[in-house]
Amino acid sequence: MIRALGFLGLRTRPLLQSLLLGVAGALSALGLAALSAWLITRAWQMPPVLYLSVAITAVRALGISRGLFRYLERLATHDLALGAMASARERVYVALASGSPAYSVTLRRGDLLTRTGDDVDEIGNALIRGFVPIGVGLTTSVAAVAIMATVSGWAALVLAIALIVSGVVAPWLAARGSERAITDGAAAGNRSAEATTTALWHAPELVVAGRRGSVLAEARRADADAIAAADRGERVQALAAAATPLSMGASLVAAALIGIGLASDVGGSLADVSSSSGLLTPMVLGVLILLPLSSFESTAPLTEAGIALERSRQSAARVMALVDAARSGREPMSDKVIADSAIDDVVVHPGAATLRLDALRWGWPESAVLGPDAGLTQTLPPGSRLAVVGPSGIGKSTLLLTMAGLLDARSGRVTTVDEDGAGIDVRAATCYFAEEAHIFSTSLAENLRVARGDVTLEEMTASLSAVGLSDWVAELPAGLDTELTGGSEALSGGQRRRVLLARALVHRAPVVLLDEPTEHLDAADAARLLDRLLDPSSGLFGPDRTVVVVTHQLPAHPPRSTSVVDLGAGPA
Repeated sequence: MIRALGFLGLRTRPLLQSLLLGVAGALSALGLAALSAWLITRAWQMPPVLYLSVAITAVRALGISRGLFRYLERLATHDLALGAMASARERVYVALASGSPAYSVTLRRGDLLTRTGDDVDEIGNALIRGFVPIGVGLTTSVAAVAIMATVSGWAALVLAIALIVSGVVAPWLAARGSERAITDGAAAGNRSAEATTTALWHAPELVVAGRRGSVLAEARRADADAIAAADRGERVQALAAAATPLSMGASLVAAALIGIGLASDVGGSLADVSSSSGLLTPMVLGVLILLPLSSFESTAPLTEAGIALERSRQSAARVMALVDAARSGREPMSDKVIADSAIDDVVVHPGAATLRLDALRWGWPESAVLGPDAGLTQTLPPGSRLAVVGPSGIGKSTLLLTMAGLLDARSGRVTTVDEDGAGIDVRAATCYFAEEAHIFSTSLAENLRVARGDVTLEEMTASLSAVGLSDWVAELPAGLDTELTGGSEALSGGQRRRVLLARALVHRAPVVLLDEPTEHLDAADAARLLDRLLDPSSGLFGPDRTVVVVTHQLPAHPPRSTSVVDLGAGPA
């Protein structure tokens, strides 16, 4: 949790400002209770009204300041927490982008969504519902006990014990009791997010495969488990929250008994006690009774604070595990360096490059080793065209990820060299375009700038025309600035595929890796487009750029310059 708080990039001044505003509001409430008790009992004695004018004005000021300080504290605390959440998400993205690509591409969408969404929110909630309320409660409790000590030492002792039970013991028990419920709820939330994203992203495929019902059933089971875990946590929280009213009642009863004892020491009834008694006055008795009511107002939220801190602690562990795993296998980077750094973009190699595969074998870490037994050996000089075919599930897409440097090779190696034979970082020389690459819910132009931020309007127009979308773009209401509301939902399958291919065209990497670039196109269009991709003289990609294509639709007569690797039969 301490590491995660440092990861939030908190600054001391805003944090102290939030805490001081909260303390000011709580002390205003405490002073209002004490002064109101004195004013009510003093007014009962019917003194001249001028004797009460200062107290009346002070009560009004404290009543206004209590609400004002609480409002300002909410503004300051939420501003602090929301800014910290935004900083934490940015730094998580920096850690993932600058960390091991092999780890990033293995993350499931549900896990990534939960950790960068709900888990980061929970860490921010530790400020709003945890640390600031704890600081306010501690300060207010000390002030209440100090004020009570001026009235009665025994009453102060009872109040201190009651406040410890309400503000320390109950939150600790609530946090420990809800630990398992929070863990189960987080696991169920991850399963629910994974099933939901699967159902949303792959709805057509699930319907065709007849698996939509099973995925939705898994989402319902995960939601039910999350609700059950939340219910267990609520029961624990309710039991712990009962400690506050019980402690308050005990302190009030003790204060009343102590007041009776003080009055009996004077002799006579409470109503007959005069201000000259030296032990107890009606005003002191009012403070003795009413002060605990206000002092427990600051400890009541601490039960929820204990549970919030436990929830935040578990979320912090998951977020920091994500950051640590992203850095595994790379040069060590401290949390501070990650927090202070920007995303270290890989500089694209500006010239031609030769791609070499030396006895390469590939596969996901948890799967069996894929690829030919002797490995795949290929040398692709600038301008080469390579088509990779084979049955589904044999590892064609995994091969592209390995060639792009996004997955570690199981054996062998992938290297790139420039025209002079000098080595180049594989990630600087290649660009990988996934079959299911994301279309963002923004303008068409911004979706192309994902591949290259400095691409010009002329280059975007040319790339869209090259992939056959010029007529479609001409019909758009705002041209390249048209918003693709809903992302891929705004496009047909063929349009989406062509937009992704246009991204590859505007990218400057000398080696282009395309995963199923003609999927969802009709047979005639797919054949024509694939012929152009595999023909260096077509002008679709420059003659110095190497293109590797994974496809199920290899033309009957591919260009003679095209190399073909059939993973089901070996290189051809």
